[in-house]
Amino acid sequence: MRQWFVYILASKQNGTLYIGVTNDLARRGDEHKAKEGRSFTQKYRVTKLVYYESFDSPDEAIRREKNMKAWKRYWKLKRINHINPDWRDLSKKLLD
Repeated sequence: MRQWFVYILASKQNGTLYIGVTNDLARRGDEHKAKEGRSFTQKYRVTKLVYYESFDSPDEAIRREKNMKAWKRYWKLKRINHINPDWRDLSKKLLD
């Protein structure tokens, strides 16, 4: 069964945030880092993977993504700081 992911990218610690959903976190991260096309992540240099959650179905992941996008910024920062207080780029962890 394929996993689905909801993820948060940041430009820097406490910087601009982007929330997305994908079924291939490593590939999607590479696409953001390549800054292809004209996109929000390219414009604001939002490429650092600072948070992600996994789900068994696309419906669950999409529901969570919509829920998280409705959160206040403070809640998003609090969640990232709880899981990843140093704001490390977790995409490097995916390569290990």
